[in-house]
Amino acid sequence: MKHLSYIKMAVAVVAVLLGLASCSETDDTVEEYPDWQNKNEAFFNSKYNAARQQVANGSTEWKIFKSYARDGSTSDSPTDYILVKVIRNGSGSGCPLFTDTVRAHYRGQLLASATHVDKRDSELGYVFDKSWSSDEFDERISVPSKLAVGGMIDGFSTALQHMHIGDRWLVYIPYQLGYGTSGSTKIPGYSTLVFDIALAAYYRPGKVVPAWTANEASLWEEME
Repeated sequence: MKHLSYIKMAVAVVAVLLGLASCSETDDTVEEYPDWQNKNEAFFNSKYNAARQQVANGSTEWKIFKSYARDGSTSDSPTDYILVKVIRNGSGSGCPLFTDTVRAHYRGQLLASATHVDKRDSELGYVFDKSWSSDEFDERISVPSKLAVGGMIDGFSTALQHMHIGDRWLVYIPYQLGYGTSGSTKIPGYSTLVFDIALAAYYRPGKVVPAWTANEASLWEEME
């Protein structure tokens, strides 16, 4: 009888372990980006139509720019464009050129997915890259990244070529002007990209790009 009890206990332990394994497998196989292509295409098309309506109504909060890479093309698809929601207007008069270098603050996000939802904006999700280290952007203590305008993805480069110093924009980029259908290490294919970009400075070819350092007030500024 005691032998049978041991067998029953062993069977029960195995059953529990199998149950735990099954739960673990279920958790590990949660699909992070279900129906991703359709979700991203529907999202961008909806944003594009809404932005066009806003612009047509005279709103200055939204802007639509055709990709520099599509200049001269007869194509006029929504995915030839980036969408811009203006957070802040700068005071600069000129804009960077394709051959320029810029200093810019930025944060790049995907759309909300299974386990990544931004508490500040439920439409957005995983932050795949950013130039500032804190959760919230504080321009006084953040060092803008040095970026080659022509070295960025088409959508990001297009935005920079329309920005003035001091501008801060939320930029929506269709996957056709981003990382395409194949994606990258942190970005799945078919991803609409949403960048928060603030332009701090830009430099023509041949100009030395100054370093940034902390001043006496513990704020970051450009060194001459």
